[in-house]
Amino acid sequence: MSARGEHVVERPGWASGDIDLERPSVARIYDYFLGGAHNFAADRAVANRTLEAMPELRGVVLTNRALLRRMVRHLLDLGVRQFLDLGSGIPTAGNVHEIAHRVDPAAKVVYVDVDAVAVAHGRSLLLEEPNAVALRADVRETKTVLESAEVRSVLDFDQPVAMLMIALLHFVPDSDEPCRIISEYLDPLVPGSYLGISHSGFEEGEEGEGAAEARRTYSSQVAQMTHRTTGEITSLFGDLEVLDPGVVRMPYWHPESPDDVDEASARFPGFAALARKR
Repeated sequence: MSARGEHVVERPGWASGDIDLERPSVARIYDYFLGGAHNFAADRAVANRTLEAMPELRGVVLTNRALLRRMVRHLLDLGVRQFLDLGSGIPTAGNVHEIAHRVDPAAKVVYVDVDAVAVAHGRSLLLEEPNAVALRADVRETKTVLESAEVRSVLDFDQPVAMLMIALLHFVPDSDEPCRIISEYLDPLVPGSYLGISHSGFEEGEEGEGAAEARRTYSSQVAQMTHRTTGEITSLFGDLEVLDPGVVRMPYWHPESPDDVDEASARFPGFAALARKR
């Protein structure tokens, strides 16, 4: 409390003065769902409201995180050694560079996020990682990202790159032209590069009231959220070659064990796919 009785939000030592503690962030809410510590009261308040509407949401986020790990390992098996992680969020255990460097310490990773906390924490973790960097940028500004010193110094565009858009595109409304954004990122990439997407969504008529309420909370208080169907997500890949098993609900994308797929998997509120540039 201040001397006048006003509530004062205490700024953590790791939060720089330019970060608005009162404005919720997609990256920090995601961090809270994952059990991280780099989030504020405003983030937790929104997260808890969405959990009231959709109690299974934390499990959805954990499933999405597990999907990222499976997708990176699969890409490594395909021979990929360069990763552009767009909308990467706040680094937590099992980051792309950690997974990649277990296989090949020379693998290159660029993390991109607009959230200052995400990038500051990422940079602190990567101080001893010459092959991984974090860039603060709005992923919708494709030219800014692609021409940045971070991208140009780490990634070799003469070799295949895996572009990851994990839990990102449902925060890119149709008015921002997600297909155009994807195309602009893909243009400089050589054939044999990949695009991996995970996306919140439902088939027509599937979205229940709890999920709709959670989406409305995000849209009104954090960032506009757009659920899409498998057909709409498939269209995001354009003329890329979508690899098996296609655009499927996240638990069905190369599960590590048959036990990871159950009855609820058929109703999972999100999809994933990996595609190759021809």
